[in-house]
Amino acid sequence: MRARLLDLLAGLPYRAVACSGGVDSLTLATAAHRAAPDTTLVVHSVTPAVPAAATARVLATAAAEGWDLRTVRSREFEDEAYLANPRNRCYVCKSHLYDAMGELVTVAGGRHVLLSGANADDLGEYRPGLRAAAEAGVRHPFVEVGAVKADVRALARELGLAHADLPASPCLASRLYTGTAVTPARLHAVEVGEALLTARTGVAVVRCRLREDEVRIEVGAADRDRVGPDVVAAVLAAVRAVEPGIRTAVLDEEPYRPGRAFTLTPVAR
Repeated sequence: MRARLLDLLAGLPYRAVACSGGVDSLTLATAAHRAAPDTTLVVHSVTPAVPAAATARVLATAAAEGWDLRTVRSREFEDEAYLANPRNRCYVCKSHLYDAMGELVTVAGGRHVLLSGANADDLGEYRPGLRAAAEAGVRHPFVEVGAVKADVRALARELGLAHADLPASPCLASRLYTGTAVTPARLHAVEVGEALLTARTGVAVVRCRLREDEVRIEVGAADRDRVGPDVVAAVLAAVRAVEPGIRTAVLDEEPYRPGRAFTLTPVAR
């Protein structure tokens, strides 16, 4: 897979890699930069939806690898279509990201091809952001070489990267149930709640899903006993300190499942 990926990248003399701070984009950015450091841009969007830890990973990796890192501020938080958190929220968000990247590339001479770290596993899920990518002419090298998530992690290990086993952590807006309006305070609240939950339980994969004014805590089936009433109360206190409009917190009756907050219909108000 590594050889096929490098061949593909070699055919793209100028590239701009969207890097969110997850394992896929960090690995692609590293591979692209090492292959051609003088003609590779790495682009990171700084918005309330990006966890602070993800931005920190991008900055740290950029410093260690010597990336030509550019930060942009995509304007999804100025768009009511995004803030309403509809079913296609990711499409709206990615459209703004790729618009911002396109503007940056234009200033840089217009030769860079936009790249994303999407992998072949992503094609089996509902990913409206992929439609935004198609409209913007974004290419997905991992998809093109048939790499799934496990392949990306293996490549990260081959490259000697510390983040190879990084748990999946999509944008903070993914924690809000469809139809629950997106606000910076709500996003920061779930970020704080998840940090506290991990610190109190030692569980690596946790979610604080927000359904209007209720936080629903998700952990794997084997970890549910670690989330006692004291932990739930602590999470509630932490998130309310950020967003007082949150009223309750509960341990979800079902164990963690990726994408739980996405529903085909908005949450009833």
